[in-house]
Amino acid sequence: MLNRIVPKKQLEESRSNHQQLFIYYTLAVLVDLTVLNLFDEYWTYVTIDSFSISLLTAVLLQTLLKITLVIEHRIADFFKSKTGLKAKVMRGLSTWAVLFISKLVILEAIVLVFGEEVSFTGPIHGLVSFIVVIIAILLAEYLISKVYKSLA
Repeated sequence: MLNRIVPKKQLEESRSNHQQLFIYYTLAVLVDLTVLNLFDEYWTYVTIDSFSISLLTAVLLQTLLKITLVIEHRIADFFKSKTGLKAKVMRGLSTWAVLFISKLVILEAIVLVFGEEVSFTGPIHGLVSFIVVIIAILLAEYLISKVYKSLA
């Protein structure tokens, strides 16, 4: 309805960068919250004591995932500026290492912040179930962003 009153281009221009970031992160946290709660409800390897804890977990996850991406991009940019096969190999290895090690750090942060209120169990002290949840979150965020972009 708003599009009929205000032209699309003017509507986009009226949003500040802060407003666009707010919308992006709010949507990302809501997607993470939904995925976490679905796993809590339907998979025995994920247990979250309450909705409030799952909301705080979603915010913490979103924050730490974005920090991970910033670190990964900085390292990738460093190796992009170099030439040769060694730089390409190092870029791939460093990207993999950052993305894998970050999951260990994020899982430990959740344990430190929430203790037994959030638990991932199963193989390798819950690391496998945690990685499954993270992959599901990333896929859900990707699908939501594709739908959003297709509506433009």
